[in-house]
Amino acid sequence: MIFPPTPENIARAADLIRQGKLVAFPTETVYGLGADATNDAAVQRIFEVKNRPTLNPLIVHVASLADIASVADLEGRSDLQDKLRSLQQFWPGPLSVVLPKGKSISSFACAGLPSVAVRIPDHAVALEFIRAAKRPIAAPSANRSSYVSPTTAQHVEAGLGAKIEMVLDGGACSVGLESTIVSLVSPNPVLLRPGAVTFEQLKAVLPELELSRSADTPEQPLSPGLLREHYAPSTKIVLKAKITPSEYPARVGLISFGQIEGSEQESRYSAVNVLSQSGDLSEIASKLFAAIREQDGLGLDLIVVDSCSEVGLGRAIMDRLLRATAKFT
Repeated sequence: MIFPPTPENIARAADLIRQGKLVAFPTETVYGLGADATNDAAVQRIFEVKNRPTLNPLIVHVASLADIASVADLEGRSDLQDKLRSLQQFWPGPLSVVLPKGKSISSFACAGLPSVAVRIPDHAVALEFIRAAKRPIAAPSANRSSYVSPTTAQHVEAGLGAKIEMVLDGGACSVGLESTIVSLVSPNPVLLRPGAVTFEQLKAVLPELELSRSADTPEQPLSPGLLREHYAPSTKIVLKAKITPSEYPARVGLISFGQIEGSEQESRYSAVNVLSQSGDLSEIASKLFAAIREQDGLGLDLIVVDSCSEVGLGRAIMDRLLRATAKFT
């Protein structure tokens, strides 16, 4: 099921896409579960395999700026074209934009909305795969809905098994968190989901950019990642700042963002993952989901996880953790 990204395997994956099949593939953010974004039946199968709510739209992946114009309706929209030019420095990269939907894209990929989320991934295997498929690729994270996103091919295989035809193995994802999403269909650009391309970086090129003021669980989200409960393990997980050691059950795991004292580790925790000795947010982000998955498989009673300031990349890290812990609080 897992295949190295040789030219022959990429060609086979592209052929499967054209046949309406599903292929999991690596990106710099997380692994995606890809289907031909122009094929209604193929896109619907993504929702079936993931058990994903049909109101939750997908992101369409393309290989170039020119391809964005082929999946979005930009005709006569010089304002949108100007904004895209301002954002092109972030592509290929972990930035998705919500634009008016083009006619070729399946309405199922857009959850029936008149808009489409699109991005150019910064991963050589992903780009080669998209070019070979000669199709825009609709792809959410390659895992069952609401669970922790996969950052390795092995995570995909463990979660989806034989439900899909193929997994292209591109190694561990370098970013480790889903893409930033910006809506360009509002009067002013709106940051819908934070990611590795930060609000501060975007604000520098889109001065009118606003933070989303929508409810945690909008009735019809404009993009993925807006549901209140998401990215959650089966084991109860809480922020370390929200619980005292006196409340700990018998077996507790700690996911730490920096160095911890040996005595604390030995006396309180059955398992410890230190994501970055120096507290580097990029390193923390890249390892976070893998650490949650690892501790979820240890039979713990509770996972506690550190927090960070909601500035820069910290905004994205805390967004994922607040959604991951929501159903347990």
